[in-house]
Amino acid sequence: MTSLDRRSVLRVAASAAAAGALASGCDPKRSADSAPSVRAADGPSPRATGRSAPARHPAARPPTRAPGLPAEIEHGPRDGHAVALTFHGRGDPKLAEALLGEAERAGARITVLAVGDWLDAQPAMARRILDGGHELGNHTMHHRNICALPADAAYAEISQCADRLRKLTGSIGSWFRPSQTQRATGQVIRLARRAGYPHVLSYDVDSLDANDPGAPAVQRTVLDGIRPGSVVSLHLGHAGTVAALPPILDGLRRRGLRAVTTTELVT
Repeated sequence: MTSLDRRSVLRVAASAAAAGALASGCDPKRSADSAPSVRAADGPSPRATGRSAPARHPAARPPTRAPGLPAEIEHGPRDGHAVALTFHGRGDPKLAEALLGEAERAGARITVLAVGDWLDAQPAMARRILDGGHELGNHTMHHRNICALPADAAYAEISQCADRLRKLTGSIGSWFRPSQTQRATGQVIRLARRAGYPHVLSYDVDSLDANDPGAPAVQRTVLDGIRPGSVVSLHLGHAGTVAALPPILDGLRRRGLRAVTTTELVT
């Protein structure tokens, strides 16, 4: 993306924020409980971004399988130097492109949990996320309140999004994250395993960016709550999140932390 293109996209983001015309996000239930720590891991080296480099088409990862980790993962190892920034995948693709570009300029890798109907509308985004060196996962087909659904409907939400991911990338994605909740019920965990996901991905830091509080508030919430091993919940499709990402990444660097994919964090 050229400097002019980048400025144009960020102007679109700022305009969207002012108008309030942003995609809706999750409304998770909050919990103060914390999950067990997991093994430490080294993070990735920054992505090379040479202007004349050929297009890359990295293979999509299969679901992450890590023996010894809980069925629902809330955070990674607390004694390392890495964190995972995870994004609920839905909303304006221009804002998604702008956010991915900011992450890549900073050498950060993120995890995107895509909603299936968004992939239907924006199929090129699946490949774009992977080609940027990031991680892709499943956030249900229609973003319904999955924990309130009967088993057959809940399974359809998981399996239909998995089918979209497989069609677009050859894999059902690295992770499953339930919609409209921070934590899954036992039934949802069992259904996710039946669909092929050994673990359900939760988080320990909620950025609250889906409420569109503005970039300074998103930055403050994330940096106040984050610590080594954190898994942070954020959203694509929100201009305030795009604007908040560079200072968040700067704040992590000042603390000696780096943003890696969730799989790199926990394996």
